[in-house]
Amino acid sequence: MKSDRKSKVYVHLLFWVLYYILEVYLDFYWSRYQFPDMAWQIRLQNTIVLELGYLLIKMPLAYSLLYVYEKTTIKRFLTYVFCCFIIVTAVLIHRFFTHYIIYPHIYGVTETLDGKQASGFINGLVAFNSFMDLIFMAGLIFGVEITRQKSLLKEQISLLKTEKLDQELSMLKAQINPHFLFNTLNNIYGMALKKADETPDVILQLSKVMRYNIYEATEKYISIDKDVENLKDFLQIQQIRHRDLVIIFNEEMDHPIQEISPLILIQFVENAFKHGVSETLGQSFLHIDLKLNNGVLHYHIENSKEEKPHGNSTKIGLKNIRRQLELLYPKHSLTVESTNDRYIVNLIIDFNDSSRF
Repeated sequence: MKSDRKSKVYVHLLFWVLYYILEVYLDFYWSRYQFPDMAWQIRLQNTIVLELGYLLIKMPLAYSLLYVYEKTTIKRFLTYVFCCFIIVTAVLIHRFFTHYIIYPHIYGVTETLDGKQASGFINGLVAFNSFMDLIFMAGLIFGVEITRQKSLLKEQISLLKTEKLDQELSMLKAQINPHFLFNTLNNIYGMALKKADETPDVILQLSKVMRYNIYEATEKYISIDKDVENLKDFLQIQQIRHRDLVIIFNEEMDHPIQEISPLILIQFVENAFKHGVSETLGQSFLHIDLKLNNGVLHYHIENSKEEKPHGNSTKIGLKNIRRQLELLYPKHSLTVESTNDRYIVNLIIDFNDSSRF
């Protein structure tokens, strides 16, 4: 609300300054023909003064009309009546100021109309001229204010869309497989009962993964090397849980500090474990190739699966990932292939694309 008020003050102040300069220029130019014998310095001085007087008439008119237009809750007919009353009052004041103050006291002459002395401050033609002058000003201020409000509304809509997308992304991130934590804790419990030497290492890796998910993953973007490090910690824990699992992880990054949305990469791996590796009865494997070159990420995953997987639960995980990619990287490329014994995922993200919000 405060920013809206400040914006309105700045825009309207700029409008009146520019409008005043325009009116001074036009009246000064007109006075060359109306008062050819008057020195230009005097004409300029008179023009500056009289336009200040006109401004004191036009500004109340403008804001009275804006107030009636924006604030009134009465019927439309009565709104028109109020507006007409305000305009007629302003025209009368404008004519009085012109006829009785400007001409006799500033220019030192009697107001004339077509070379003849004006009989009074109310006359059809001069009143029409005053009316057009005031309406022109009112039209300008209404145009400025409506344009400002539309621009502000556009910014607010854009902000709401961004906030909505951020909330949706937060919800999608929160849907990351919670079974990993419970299963890992169960494994740690079993290892503790056996007094296995790897227990402290697993606890350390789990604490690193949880710290990343709770704190660092809340950022909108993070360097890809941190995301890859979290992925490696996750794989080390899974390697202990699945001792017969063969994991091959190749990485090649020419710009490790390239920013990426947290938890994008790990979700494909979680999906591989949840719907492939964990269901494989025989020898299971997981192959990951990650290459970042000139701002383009190539992410390839292959993992084992049973020939007849149980249900279609994998579609839910992929739907979540696809939605995040649509929001973050609209021009990404994602292909998922399923054969008799494996899943194959290929993801390409061009970080040079500026279309992401």
